[in-house]
Amino acid sequence: MDFDFTWVLLGFPIAFTLGWLASRLDLRQMRIENRQAPKAYFRGLNFLLNEQQDQAIDAFIEAVQNDPDTSELHFALGNLFRRRGEYERAVRVHEHLMSRGDLTQPERDRAQHALALDFLKAGLLDRAEVALRKLEGTSYEEEARLALLSIYERSRDWSHATDIAGKLDSASHGSFSGRQAHYLCEQAQAASASGDTAQALDTLQKAAVLAPASPRPLIDLAKLQSQLGRHADAFATLLQLEQTAPQALPLAAGLLGNIAQQSGQQQPARELLLASYAAMPSIDVIEAIIKLDTGPGEPRDRYVQHLEREASLVAAAKWIAGEKLGDEHQHGLVQRALDKATKPLMRYRCAACGFEATQHFWHCPGCQAWDSYPARRIEEL
Repeated sequence: MDFDFTWVLLGFPIAFTLGWLASRLDLRQMRIENRQAPKAYFRGLNFLLNEQQDQAIDAFIEAVQNDPDTSELHFALGNLFRRRGEYERAVRVHEHLMSRGDLTQPERDRAQHALALDFLKAGLLDRAEVALRKLEGTSYEEEARLALLSIYERSRDWSHATDIAGKLDSASHGSFSGRQAHYLCEQAQAASASGDTAQALDTLQKAAVLAPASPRPLIDLAKLQSQLGRHADAFATLLQLEQTAPQALPLAAGLLGNIAQQSGQQQPARELLLASYAAMPSIDVIEAIIKLDTGPGEPRDRYVQHLEREASLVAAAKWIAGEKLGDEHQHGLVQRALDKATKPLMRYRCAACGFEATQHFWHCPGCQAWDSYPARRIEEL
């Protein structure tokens, strides 16, 4: 039986026509879908630029529904939810992204990082910690470690904070030795409070070696040595402070005066304080010098000498407090007014956020910055 090629010749045009029609239908459908998605996307961008976040979210939701496979739209939507404080919805978006099997590894890392930020902003620190730990070895490793450091500082987990700061320091992401020294000082305080003074002393000595230019380890070490009755050691520690961080001596001036009196080192301590005052006048140093003054003349004349160098309302109020004025009733009124006026001037102020406090803080309670409080009081800045 001979094969009839007529049907083949007739079938070619028919197949070609059907294929052409199918392709046209597919292209038309694709154009419709592509037109819908970009319109919604650009509408969302327009709302964002006009700071209309509610409308932007609606537009991006529409865009995601039209094109559910586009990861960028999911990231945009999740970030919008987070910015608006809708952390639950942000978490759902980023968890949905993480569950997809078609994500590339960089996109998966990005989604993991976004999810960790959701937990962090929501205050779910334990879940944020777990999510951030999974970013080790990724391009988000440094950001994750910095976020972990913030978590451990907020929760006062100084041991883990020390570990993370060491990793950041060894990875050449800036120097974190000062931070590590503060963490060790915090651990030493806890050890001292629990009665383990040997551990506290060892930890403070390690902190002093780790950050030689940091004044806190030496000041805390001198305080602890003084409490243990080791006044000679405490005095030697503060002499070391004068060598490594002389700008911080006003913070330890009162402590130095007390230790000098208990150890019989009044004269060398006085000379040290006078040299410090000559380099940088400070009312705290003046107070310590007055305690140690044994020579001729009225110790309170130091306030007058200070006034000759600095226009200090605090020094004037302290000098007037010891003067005998003609009318004691008027003297009391003037003194109360001066004390009220000088009280704010005796505070310390954070250089980062402006938070003021009557005591000096190594870690600002306002903005959580370290070493942001100068050693001098507000009047002396």
